[in-house]
Amino acid sequence: MTNVLLQDWNTPFQIAPFDAITDDDFAPALDTALKAHKAEIDAIANADDAPTFANTIEALEAAGDGLDKVLGTFFTVAGADSNPVREGLQRDFSPRLAAHFADISSNKALFARIATIWDARDDLDLTDEQQRVLMLTHRGYVRSGAALDGAEEARMKKIKGRLAELGTAFTQNLLADERDWFMPLAEGDLAGLPAFVVDAARTAGAEKDADGPVVTLSRSIIVPFLQFSTRRDLREKAYRAWTARGANGGDTDNRAIAAEILKLREERAKLLGYDTFAAYKLETEMAKTPAAVRDLLMAVWEPAKSQANADAWALEQMLKADGIDGPLEPWDWRFYAERRRKDLHDLDEAEVKPYFQLDRMIAASFDCATRLFGLEFKPLDIPLYHPDCRAWEVTRGGAHVAVFIGDYFARGSKRSGAWCSAMRAQAKFPKPQTPIVINVCNFAKGDPALLSYDDARTLFHEFGHALHQMLSNVTYESISGTSVARDFVELPSQLYEHWLEVPQVLHEFAVHSETGEAIPQAMLDNVLAAATYDMGFATVEYVASALVDLEFHDGPAPADPMQKQAEVLESLGMPRAIGMRHATPHFAHVFAGDGYSSGYYSYMWSEVMDADAFAAFEEADGPFDTQKAAALEEHILSTGGSVDAAELYTAFRGRLPGVEALLKGRGLAA
Repeated sequence: MTNVLLQDWNTPFQIAPFDAITDDDFAPALDTALKAHKAEIDAIANADDAPTFANTIEALEAAGDGLDKVLGTFFTVAGADSNPVREGLQRDFSPRLAAHFADISSNKALFARIATIWDARDDLDLTDEQQRVLMLTHRGYVRSGAALDGAEEARMKKIKGRLAELGTAFTQNLLADERDWFMPLAEGDLAGLPAFVVDAARTAGAEKDADGPVVTLSRSIIVPFLQFSTRRDLREKAYRAWTARGANGGDTDNRAIAAEILKLREERAKLLGYDTFAAYKLETEMAKTPAAVRDLLMAVWEPAKSQANADAWALEQMLKADGIDGPLEPWDWRFYAERRRKDLHDLDEAEVKPYFQLDRMIAASFDCATRLFGLEFKPLDIPLYHPDCRAWEVTRGGAHVAVFIGDYFARGSKRSGAWCSAMRAQAKFPKPQTPIVINVCNFAKGDPALLSYDDARTLFHEFGHALHQMLSNVTYESISGTSVARDFVELPSQLYEHWLEVPQVLHEFAVHSETGEAIPQAMLDNVLAAATYDMGFATVEYVASALVDLEFHDGPAPADPMQKQAEVLESLGMPRAIGMRHATPHFAHVFAGDGYSSGYYSYMWSEVMDADAFAAFEEADGPFDTQKAAALEEHILSTGGSVDAAELYTAFRGRLPGVEALLKGRGLAA
C-alpha cells in the first residue's frame, strides 16, 4: 500500500490527512523523502550547464517539497501530541536530518555553483527579491561550513549531528519531567483557590487518572496555584518542582547536556573563524553584536531591578503582617503580589477571569484582523491531529488566503509554552501555495474555558505570528512569513498584543461567561491600569534569563553552566525572591535547538519596536487606522525576509526607535 505521506493529498487545501496517517508511516516516508531530496540536490550540484540563478538558486528553492510535507506533518504532531513512538522517532530523525543537511551545506560542487553566481551577481539583472535570496543562500552556506575542508569539514558534520541529538534529548527530558510530576490535593489543600483553579486541577487529575484534583507543571495550573494557595508549604513544594525541571538527576537531567551543547557551539563558531558563538550568531540579526545586546538589556535591567526591589520590600511587609518572619521567598512572590494587586487596583483575578472566555478571545483576535486587514474566518470541519484542535479557512474579498488551526489546551502529550508554526508556508515559486498555520497554547480546559488576562495576551501574541505567516506575499518560500531575523520575528506578535488593550475590543468581547454582560467599566479601567503592575518582577525574570543566555555564548563555554548562571546572577544583584524565567536545565528556547541561542534577548529588542509601532497608530486615527494597517502589511507583514529588517521598520515608521517607548510601556520610565 502506498504511504499516505508520499501521496498527493486530495484533501481540502491539501492539508495533511491526519485521519489516514499512522505513526508507522513516518519512518519509511522519511527514508523515501530523504533519498528523493538527495537526488534533487545531486542533480543541481552536478549539472553540466553553467550555473545560473534559475538552474541553481531557484532549483534549490523548488527542491525538497516531499520532504517538507513529511517533516511538517511529523513535527506538528511530535511537538503538540507526542507519545513514546513519536519520541523514539524524534531521537532517530534528529541526527539523520542533521547529517542530511550537513551533507548539502558541505557539497563542494553545489557551493562552487552558488559562489559563481554570487561573484557575478552585479551582471545578472536580478530583482531585488532574487538578490536577497542569493545573498541569504550564499551567506547560509558559508556560515554552515561550506568553505571548510578536510578534518575541519568532517568535524563540523559531527558537531551538527551531535547538537541535533542533544537538542532532542533536552526537549524530551523536559517533557518527561513536566509530564510525570504532579501533586495530589486533598480537599483541605484547596484553601484559597478560586473555582477556576480548582476546576482546572480536577480536570488535570482526571487526565492523570488521579483520585481528585492535582497540581501539574503546566504554567496554566501552577502559576494560579502559586498566586492563590494559602498553603505556603504546598506553594514551596510546587515551586521547587517547577524550577527543578531538567535538574532532578537520573535519565532526564539536562545539566550535562547543556554543558556539552555550549562546548560544541563554541567549537562550531571557532571553526568558522568567530571568537565566540554569540559573535557568530548575532552577525545576521538586527543587533549585530553582543555589545549591542548587552547595552539594551542593561539599559532595562537597572530600572527594572530598582522597581522589583521596591516591590519586594512591600510584599515582605505583607508577609510579616501574616506572622511570618521572612524573608520573602520565590514561592511567596506571586501570592502576595496577587493580594497587593487586588488592594491597589481592586482587581481579583477570580472575578476578572469569567470575562475572558477562550472562544470570545479567539473571536476578538479574528475581529481585529478583519478590521485591520479585511480577513474573514470560516470554521472548517476537517480531520486534525487531536480532538482539541479546530480550524478555519481565512479569506479576503472572497479569495482564499490561508488555513488557520488553533490547538489551545494543555495536555500531557504537549510540550509546555506557546508557539506558532507553519505546516506549509506561503510562496509563488515554483507554484503558488497558501499557508497552513498553527497556533499552539497550553490553556486550562473548562466549560467554558476561561483565560487569565496574561493567557489572552498569549493568544493575541501567537495570532500576531500567524498573521505574519498568513499575510506573507513573496515569491520564494525561504524568505516567506516569519523567515526573518530572530530579533525582528517577535515584532508582529508583540505588536498584536496591543489590540487586546483597546477598550472598544474589550467592551465587545470581554463578556461574562454566565450573565453575558460586558466587562464593567470600572473593572476594565482596573485591568488596563494594572497592565504594568508587577512589571519589575516580570522584567527582571526575563532580562536575567536573556543575560545568562548571552554570557553563556559570549566567551569560553563554561564547564559548569549552573555555576556560570549563579555567577552572572550574583554580578547582576539578582533579587533573591525572583527566579530566572527559564533556568538553564529547562531553558528550551536556548537548548532545544539553535533558534534562540544568544537570542533570547530578541523579545525585548522587538518590544522596543512594537511599543513604537503601536504609537504610530495612536498618533494617526487610532488603533484601527486603515492607512497605518495597510502600511504595516505592506512594509512588515507581507514582506517576510525579502528586505533587511532595519530597512523594513524604517520604511514603516520613518526611523528606528529608542528604548524610551519600551520603558514607558512597561511603566519603568523614570
